[in-house]
Amino acid sequence: MKVFTYEKPKTPAEAAAAVARVPGARFIAGGTNLLDLMKLEIETPPHLVDVNGLKLDTIEATREGGLRIGALVRNTDLASDQRVRRDYGVLSRALLAGASQQLRNKATTAGNLLQRTRCPYFYDTNQPCNKRKPGSGCTAIGGFTRHNAIVGVSDACIATHPSDMAVAMAVLDAAVETVQPNGTTRVIPIADFHKLPGNTPHIENALLPGELITAVTLPKPIGGTHIYRKVRDRSSYAFALVSVAAVVQADGTGRVALGGVAHKPWRMPSAEQHLPHGAKATADALLADAKPQHDNAFKVPLVQRTLAGVLAEAKKG
Repeated sequence: MKVFTYEKPKTPAEAAAAVARVPGARFIAGGTNLLDLMKLEIETPPHLVDVNGLKLDTIEATREGGLRIGALVRNTDLASDQRVRRDYGVLSRALLAGASQQLRNKATTAGNLLQRTRCPYFYDTNQPCNKRKPGSGCTAIGGFTRHNAIVGVSDACIATHPSDMAVAMAVLDAAVETVQPNGTTRVIPIADFHKLPGNTPHIENALLPGELITAVTLPKPIGGTHIYRKVRDRSSYAFALVSVAAVVQADGTGRVALGGVAHKPWRMPSAEQHLPHGAKATADALLADAKPQHDNAFKVPLVQRTLAGVLAEAKKG
């Protein structure tokens, strides 16, 4: 790990300004992803800005009937909150499907959204990777691709986003609140927050330099049956090969988002009109533009089977 400097600001605006002031600086909270990347020298920030003291760790009801989740709310606390368990069950289930209890105790809401890919070629600094070094190439294409993306891919990158929580946030139409270095605030719909790779896979989200996430808001509950199903190589402590977050209403309509298949949580509202017609029609619509590699072509039928299981569970109530 390379030498870095450190500071602990008192307000979100001060934190944002501090990161903007030093090129390459990073925010740190739980550090469950960033510290690993620093140890491997995949990320080498010269300055860390500790945001743990900014009092962004509460969950509050909104005037619209939803919830405002502070950026520093730990994954364990969010998953166990009674309002989340009652009204946003898909979110609680997604959180509990991710990582270990120890990691959930440290990981934050904002940090979970900002996780970087676990593509093995991204982690191997001896291999070219456009996410680590733009323009160097993508070794994953033509390599071992079992865990890589099948939709939304480009010639520059086939990495997946690893977050379970983000998939549930996508199906719930969450929004991300931020503050910029000049103190300006804005709200980014979750659908627009994560980016597809295109020709710039190193640009993973819509945040501007120095912009700090302060909260994630959920709209008022939509009812229905909430399900999160995760398929992985082992039963715990593993990232999804395919995951399905769904909210299904009694009449068969609903919402669905996929994890493990794209550079961002994969939701297509146009595909959701097919839900009453079954898993195959919905999966076909979701994966209409799929471009699987040799090692991950199995994800196409796996999405259909996983979605079929989710819809069957929803019918049972």
